[in-house]
Amino acid sequence: MEHEKIVVGLDIGTTKICAIVGRKNEFGKLEVLGMGKAESEGVVKGIVFNIDKTVYAIEKAIKEAGDQAGIDIGVVNVGIAGQHIRSFIQHGGITRSSKEDEITVDDVERLTQDMYRMVVPPGSQIIHVMPQDYMVDYEEGIKEPVGMSGVRLEADFHIITAQTNAINNINKCIRRGGLEIEDLILEPLASSLAVLSDEEKEAGVCLIDIGGGTTDIAIFYDSIIRHSAVIPFGGNIVTNDIKQGLMVLPQQAEQLKTRFGKAIAEEASPNEIVSIPGIRNRAAKEISVKNLSNIIQARMEEVIEMAHAEIISSGFENRLAGGIVITGGGAQLSNLKQLVEYMTGMDTRIGYPNEHLGKSKIEQVKSPMYATAVGLVLSGFRSLDEREDRYKEARLHGVKATAKVKKTIAPSKNFFNDILNKTKSLLIDDLDGKNEY
Repeated sequence: MEHEKIVVGLDIGTTKICAIVGRKNEFGKLEVLGMGKAESEGVVKGIVFNIDKTVYAIEKAIKEAGDQAGIDIGVVNVGIAGQHIRSFIQHGGITRSSKEDEITVDDVERLTQDMYRMVVPPGSQIIHVMPQDYMVDYEEGIKEPVGMSGVRLEADFHIITAQTNAINNINKCIRRGGLEIEDLILEPLASSLAVLSDEEKEAGVCLIDIGGGTTDIAIFYDSIIRHSAVIPFGGNIVTNDIKQGLMVLPQQAEQLKTRFGKAIAEEASPNEIVSIPGIRNRAAKEISVKNLSNIIQARMEEVIEMAHAEIISSGFENRLAGGIVITGGGAQLSNLKQLVEYMTGMDTRIGYPNEHLGKSKIEQVKSPMYATAVGLVLSGFRSLDEREDRYKEARLHGVKATAKVKKTIAPSKNFFNDILNKTKSLLIDDLDGKNEY
């Protein structure tokens, strides 16, 4: 195990903090070695509000995962979410010195790095710069410009920013837990690695990740991320509605939601009653499952409407052949798939993070609520933009090609030297009258 690459994903969520340790098996699938989780009491809507409580939960989750895997964890891939996340499209370009030379990986990287230096609103920080389509000498719609000839290289970039304070708080929690951050990744991007297939990303698909504090949106088309957004509502607000509407305790509200709740009230039997214990020697309380489902449906319709509005505003509504994939803890709600299909008119499926998973001792990791954590591990092995992987390979091949060229040039210099020496010898012999013509 010492010589294997092992990656740890740490999902700092509103309801739970989860750590997953993974490695790639001989078939290229992810094998989960350990998983740890702890209740998240210091995070609200994806933002760290209580550092001490968050550090305690991180330490607990990391220790549990490390003990299961039999390793000491020092470096983690961390997810970031929250309503402070912003995304927009920005155009950028560079002028190259020569139009004769081919566009190289270095040119593409220089253009991308330039975008990280662009001015963003005060208090914000760029966390992801993802190229959309490139333009070479004003020729549009180019996916991979490396190898083409041209002077002007331009591209549209999907820029994602986060609040500097939110990033600093995450960094502080990780450092206090005795860890280092390998990479900070937007959570819906991580989830997409775990639950979406390459075919869906190419055809066009919208990922809706329903977490405890937020609902994250990521839209892919032609294998490239086109739009991302964060809705400040998640599963916790449904629990809160149940608590207030039925006047029960928060723990009881959560259990009612997960065990008896339905996203479509018509599916609930009007005669089904659930009895819950009374508070402090009071009589047991009877709850109608129909009333419970009415409360859940009202709130979930609001969340789906906001997600659908994001799909429409992205401009890709009529190009998503892959439809909608819902994942996260909220995706486990009964009848939610049917409600999403009814409200959006788009094909929908539940996203389970088993797309790239191999055999695992920990079966619960295949639940939608662990999609982000699994995706964070996968992101350690795969780039968020698959073109980056190809560019790295191109760079490796470029180095080898250069070495070959140098090897072939070296003997040619000796060849010319030999000709020059022979010519000198012939001239001297000619002067001495030794040569006859």
